[in-house]
Amino acid sequence: MVAKNDLCVLVLAGGKGTRMKSDLPKPLHHICGSQILAHILKTAQGLKPAAIGVLTGHRAELVQETVQNNIQNWDIKSPVDFILQKELTGSGTAAKCSVPFMKKYGQILILAGDAPLIKTQTLKALIQKHKQTKAVCTVFTVNIDNPKGYGRIVKDSKDAFQKIVEESETDSKTANIKEVNSGMYIFDTAQLIKVLKLLKPQGPKKEYYLTDALAFLKQKGLKVEVFNAADFKEAMGINSKKQLAEAAKIMQAEINDNLMAQGVTLIDPASTHIDAMATIGADTIIYPGCFIKGNTVIGAGCTIGPNCWIEASIISDNCRVKSGCYFTGAKLAQNCEIGPYAHLRPGAVFEEGAKAGNFTEIKKSIIGKGSKVPHLTYIGDAEIGQKVNIGAGSITCNYDGISKYKTIIEDNVFVGSNTNFVAPVRVGRGAKIGAGSTITQDIPSGFLAIARARQVNLDRKNKTKKRK
Repeated sequence: MVAKNDLCVLVLAGGKGTRMKSDLPKPLHHICGSQILAHILKTAQGLKPAAIGVLTGHRAELVQETVQNNIQNWDIKSPVDFILQKELTGSGTAAKCSVPFMKKYGQILILAGDAPLIKTQTLKALIQKHKQTKAVCTVFTVNIDNPKGYGRIVKDSKDAFQKIVEESETDSKTANIKEVNSGMYIFDTAQLIKVLKLLKPQGPKKEYYLTDALAFLKQKGLKVEVFNAADFKEAMGINSKKQLAEAAKIMQAEINDNLMAQGVTLIDPASTHIDAMATIGADTIIYPGCFIKGNTVIGAGCTIGPNCWIEASIISDNCRVKSGCYFTGAKLAQNCEIGPYAHLRPGAVFEEGAKAGNFTEIKKSIIGKGSKVPHLTYIGDAEIGQKVNIGAGSITCNYDGISKYKTIIEDNVFVGSNTNFVAPVRVGRGAKIGAGSTITQDIPSGFLAIARARQVNLDRKNKTKKRK
């Protein structure tokens, strides 16, 4: 029985990718912050299909585990089925292995597992034409200046699809055809299943080609249509590290163009690297050399100085991040100021108006509203209240070699330079700490703490003589 929503999507992600020179399956290589396969699955999800099938082959368990662990992060809501292709003998074999999955649905859209630039809107146009023309198969094609390596689309005098001629079978006439097969199709599922039974092994590798299915459909007098996409880059397959870099450059340019269209200022888009999952508000300025990674959120009206790395972090409106900062898993409220050359590690939380200066490192700590950690300071496993000033060179000694301990500094505390807090320790509200102190005990509210040895001056000529 055909499902009410009769469209399923099959992603062919079983290839090893020999030319990638990597043990990692080709679909799991990263481009603009996500795996190649992640981009394709998110594009497929935009069609709201009844189900998505992922055909695996090389290191199938790793591919399946990666998808299962990231379904929520990738916002995949359609059911995902996994199909194993035990013998990597061509796209025809891949389709045959997928029959138990596809037979439940009226239409099947087959996507290449190495083409992450394909867009949902383009696929919607493909599906629309397929329905309008009442074809049993519609081939996704593009025009390229150098068609070498691609199957050529041969049409008759009426511009109707006739056949696909593979590169190895081209002659002087067909070799010059610019319209090529992308390796992506939409089929009437029942008709596809029928002709898959007719496929025979081809060539020296004895492979089964899905393109032969189109020839059998034509022989049966059934309609095969062509959808020619306007942008050839959408069909670009990735087969090497060089092509991975080329595709990343194309995708990055699209990401940056979209952000600028939404009001973000990129001083030098060519040197600004922003992952596809990141979001940035209007009137934010990003200076050159920045890497905005993962699902980072940057609010409106912020300034991100040059050469910053910001990963999986949240930066609220009107924050200023100066040059050379490194963030991972940090969270900034509005109007914070960080850097230059500050390192915010996971769990670093800054409340409104808080500041951290140059050469500071903050980890798993809360910096309260309006508090300052100006420079040359390490704060780890700490809670710092409001309007606290931490002097230069101060350290929370949070680790004793076995366990981590917390330092708590309440509101309005002034910490002198070069202070060490040997955790666990609490500093009460309004307390002051003399410079150079090593704090090992709690300090009551309002008290002044000085924890250092008394200064002794020795006469260098007569070292036994002390001067007070």
